[in-house]
Amino acid sequence: MQAQQEPEKVQLKRTMKTRHLIMLSLGGVIGTGLFFNTGYIISTTGAAGTLLAYLIGALVVWLVMQCLGELSVAMPETGAFHVYASRYLGPATGYTVAWLYWLTWTVALGSSFTAAGFCMQYWFPHVPVWVWCVVFCAVIFGLNVISTRFFAEGEFWFSLVKVITIIVFIVLGGAAIFGFIPMQDGSPAPGLSNITVEGWLPHGALPILMTMVAVNFAFSGTELIGIAAGETENPHKAIPVAIRSTIARLVIFFIGTVCVLAALIPMQQAGVEKSPFVLVFEKVGIPYAADIFNFVILTAILSAANSGLYASGRMLWSLSNENTLPRCFARVTKNGVPLTALSVSMLGGVLALFSSVVAPDTVFVALSAISGFAVVAVWISICAAHFMFRRRHLQAGKPLSDLQYRAPWYPLVPVLGFVLCLVACIGLAFDPSQRIALYCGLPFVALCYGAYYLTRTLKTQEPEHVAE
Repeated sequence: MQAQQEPEKVQLKRTMKTRHLIMLSLGGVIGTGLFFNTGYIISTTGAAGTLLAYLIGALVVWLVMQCLGELSVAMPETGAFHVYASRYLGPATGYTVAWLYWLTWTVALGSSFTAAGFCMQYWFPHVPVWVWCVVFCAVIFGLNVISTRFFAEGEFWFSLVKVITIIVFIVLGGAAIFGFIPMQDGSPAPGLSNITVEGWLPHGALPILMTMVAVNFAFSGTELIGIAAGETENPHKAIPVAIRSTIARLVIFFIGTVCVLAALIPMQQAGVEKSPFVLVFEKVGIPYAADIFNFVILTAILSAANSGLYASGRMLWSLSNENTLPRCFARVTKNGVPLTALSVSMLGGVLALFSSVVAPDTVFVALSAISGFAVVAVWISICAAHFMFRRRHLQAGKPLSDLQYRAPWYPLVPVLGFVLCLVACIGLAFDPSQRIALYCGLPFVALCYGAYYLTRTLKTQEPEHVAE
C-alpha cells in the first residue's frame, strides 16, 4: 500500500483537462437516475408528465450551474460547495453542506451497485444482487485509488461510451416509434399514442411535484465540475467551457431519451426492477439489442459510481483540509489520492448489500430519494452562496468586469434556482415511497448543525498545549 503523506507536504494535483471535466460531469449524470429512475417517474406521472418534469429539471440544473460557474471560476477549490457556503452563509452551513454532499454520493453508491446487480440478474437471474455488489465495490475502489489522472482518463472513456449509447438509443428508438424498425411482436409502430393514451396528466399535476427530487437526482452530477475545479488545469478557461458543453448535452440527451422512453413504454409497464431502456429494446425487433444495451447500461452505472466515489472522497478530504475532520482524512498517497477518505466513503456500498436483501425495488427508490434530497439541499446552498457572493462583490465597490464568468440576470437566477429546489424538497412529503428522504434528511441536517456547534464548543474549552 502506498504511504500516505501529511496534507502540508502533498496536495491534490491539477491533472484534469477540459475534456476530463466535461466527461466527469456527464459521467456523474448519465447513470442510475436516467437509466432506472425514469421508469419510476413514467409510472408515477405518465408520459407527458415525465417530459414536463424533466424540462423543469433541466431549467433547475441550468440555474444552479450558472451560479456554480461564477463561484468556481472566482474561487477554484476542491470540495468547493462547502467552502463557498462557509464563506457566504456561515461555517455551520458549510459544514452541513459538505456532509450532505458526502451523503449524496455515498448513498448513491448504494443505489448504483443495486442497479448494477439488477443489470446482472438480466443474464444471471439466480445469482443474488449482493454478490455483484461485492464485485463492483472492489472494481470501483481500485479505479479510484491508483491516481487522479488514471481515474479521469478512465472516466473519460466510460462517459464517451455512454454518450454514444444515448445517441444511438435516441436514433433507433425514434425509428421504432415511427415504424422504420419493426416491433418484436409484430404490433404496429406506437407513434405518440403512449404519450397521450392515458391523458396528458393521468394523475393530475401533483405527481410532477412529487417526482421532482427523483428528476433532480437524475440530473445530479453536473455539480462535479465544482468539486473537480481544484484539480483542473487552467480552471478559469476550462470551467466555463465545461459548464456550457455539459448543460447543452444534458438537455439534448435527457429530453430526447425521455421522449423515446415515454413513446415506447406504456405507463403501466414502467418501473425500476428492469431498466426502461432494456424494456424498449425487448420490444424492438433488433437481435440482441436488449443484451447489448443492458451491458452498456451496466457500464454507465458503474461509471456513475466511479464519479460518486471520487466526489464523496474529495469532500471528506476537503473537510479535513479545513480542519473540520481529523487530519487522517486529508492525507494523500504519493499519487495525490486521499486513500483514507475514499475508504470511508466506500461504506455507502454497504447500503447496496442491505437493499439486495430487503425489497430491492422499494429500497432502491428510498435510497435514490435520500440522495436526491441531499443533492437538492446542496444546490440550494449553491444558489444562496452565489446570491451573497455577488451582493458582497458589489457592496465592496468592485466592478463586474473583475468576474471572469458571470451568471446572467442576477438576482433572478439564484433566487429562482433556490425556490425551485425548495419546492422539489417539499414535494417529497406527498409521496409515501419517497417520504423517507425527509425523515432521514431533515434529522441529518439538524445532526450536522448540532455536531458543528458541539465540536466548536469543545475546541474552545480545550486548554492550550505547549508545542513540543
